[in-house]
Parts: sequence; C-alpha cells; structure tokens
Amino acid sequence: MIHVEQKLWTKDGGWEPVGDRRLETPPQLVLAFGARSLIADSTIYQAIHDLYPNAYIVLCSTAGEIVDTAVRDDSISLTAIHFEKSTVRFAETTIANAEDSLRVGKRLAEFLPVEDLVHAMVFSDGLGVNGTLLVRGINESLPASVTVTGALVGDGTEFKQTLIGRDGPGASKRVVLLGFYGKSLSVGFGSAGGWEGSGNTHVITKSKGNILYELDGKPALSLYKEYLGDKQRELPSSALLFPLKLHIDEKHDVVRTILGVDESAQSMTFAGDMPEGVTAEIMKADPGKLMNGASMAANASLKGIGGAAPTLAILVSCVGRKLVLGKQTADEVRAVREVLGDATALSGFYSYGELCPASYEERRCLLHNQTMTITTFREF
Repeated sequence: MIHVEQKLWTKDGGWEPVGDRRLETPPQLVLAFGARSLIADSTIYQAIHDLYPNAYIVLCSTAGEIVDTAVRDDSISLTAIHFEKSTVRFAETTIANAEDSLRVGKRLAEFLPVEDLVHAMVFSDGLGVNGTLLVRGINESLPASVTVTGALVGDGTEFKQTLIGRDGPGASKRVVLLGFYGKSLSVGFGSAGGWEGSGNTHVITKSKGNILYELDGKPALSLYKEYLGDKQRELPSSALLFPLKLHIDEKHDVVRTILGVDESAQSMTFAGDMPEGVTAEIMKADPGKLMNGASMAANASLKGIGGAAPTLAILVSCVGRKLVLGKQTADEVRAVREVLGDATALSGFYSYGELCPASYEERRCLLHNQTMTITTFREF
C-alpha cells in the first residue's frame, strides 16, 4: 500500500498539514511544487530536508499549486510518499538548449535500470526545451511496456525562468526523470482538454523545430496578432487564451501553446514541434468544456489501476486553463475529486506543458498543452 501525507507552506502560515493523512514510516519520495522564488530559496529546501532527511526531494516551480482541491499561488504544495512494496530511482541532467532535447531524453532514460520498471515521470525546464523531442528521446530509450508522464514546469505568467531541484534548491535548465519499480505497483494516466475550434485554420509553411515562422506563407506572429486584436499587447501571456491545434495525422491532434515571441523574426516559439505542412487551427475556450475535460482525464486515469480508487493522483494542468477559468480554476480540481473520490490524495501544479500518452492503446508519451493530465498510483 502507498502512504501519503501532505503539507502546505504559505508566508503567513508556514508549514501546515493538509487533511488527516499522516505517515508512520519515513517516505522515500517528497514532491514539492511552488512559486519560483520559493523553489530557489535554500532555506525552504533545508526545511523540507529537515522534515524528511532520508527522502529523495524533487522541487518544481509552477504557474500555480494544487493541494487537495485548492489552487494556490505563492505557496508550496508538498506531498511525502512511502511505498510499502515499490522503489524509486532517479536520473537528472541539465539541458543547454531546445536543440539538445532529444539527446537529453535519451541520456536520462539510459540512466534508469529497466528491470521491474513500471513507470517513469519526467519534470523538465519549461522554457529552454522542445518537449516533443524530449519525450521522443525517452520513448526511444525505454521498453515499450514502460509508460511515461510528466510536465514542463512553470513560472506563473512571467515566462522568465523555470526551476527544478533534486535534493537541493531549484535551478534552471534541469530535467529530472523518476523511475517507479515494483510488480505490485499500478499506475494510471489520463489527459484531456476541452478547447473548441474557432474555424480559423492555417497551414504551417515555415518552421524549425518548435519555432514557427510562417502560416500560409505569411509571417506567423503578425497573422496571429490580427486574431488577438487588443490582446496582442499582452503577449506572450495572452497567447495562452488562444492556443493552436495541430492536425498531425488521422489519429493525432495536439494542442500547442506559445512560450515566447520574436518581434524581429516575426516568429513564435512553442513548447513542442511545429511541423511544416501541418494544419493549425486557432482554438478558443468554453469553461464548461474545460471542466468536462478534467473529468474525462480523471476517468481515463482509473483504467490503468483496474478502476479502483488510487491512493495518490498527480495533477498537471496548463497555465492557459487557469487564465481562462479565473475564479473557477479550483472547480476543475473538484471535478477530478468527484471522479477519484475522497480517499485519493491530490497534488499537482499548473504547467507550461503536459506529458502523457494519448491512450492506453497508444502508449507512447506525447507532449500536450492546454490539458488536464493526471497520473494515478496504487499498490496492491
């Protein structure tokens, strides 16, 4: 069985317990999700280490923290996890630039022993990475039976610097891969969006990796600004409200979010590949459909654990959803709670990209944007 306890850190309250779950045995793993300034703070890391001196500690900067059914900012959502029958291993490295993403993914996966490996979870720098290439490298280097989920970590709506720490304060340009081992461990996953098409479709006519230069033979940024109207003054954050859906092939549509813009080149940088020749449609949001997407992701995540209630669920939702939902943001977390039940500990954060297979039949991990992505854990 998996045992969990959770804490929340705020400036006013310090460390406070969340719920009534308490560990009686030391955890092997601690996940701490929080604001960039807190994740970089060595005194925060030391406090966590003092609480759990024998645990692996992973810290991730966020665009908002999820703890139970609350969504917070400028806090730390901490989850300490003890596995009775399973073990956790780590691989970590730095990433120099987005072009290095494929090699980094391969190198990380090659560090993990594969015997009894059930699942891998990756937390990556959210700005200096091509998420498509990162997960491709991981997929190519792990056995096909091993599923992969994870996230590109966030920095609110600042898009300045994202941080990850492994047994130390957070630093930029880092990637951590966790391996979960054991024949008694079940892991589920689900990812869904809820965005709807605007009818504005264009063909990608010039791109390089995750940088988009032209749509329909015209400068991509200037065309996109025409659609944004007055909201163009708020780029790149306003782009989170109008992502692009790419029709990759007959089986795969993926949504991509802008991470940055280059006025001189009239280009846009995305979290993942923007292949030439692909049709891209500007999307818009309906809050009700976003809530339904969260419920769909939760239901899908139960399939991998036999339909039983999970002990722990890690929720990764996109910062764009948070901007659209505003004061309703916690409602999508409550929608997940309604599906998974009160026995499940919920933790997570808002991200710059979500990593998850499209389905249990199509098990290779993909980069998603603007989704709610859920990973569920249970030991039997």
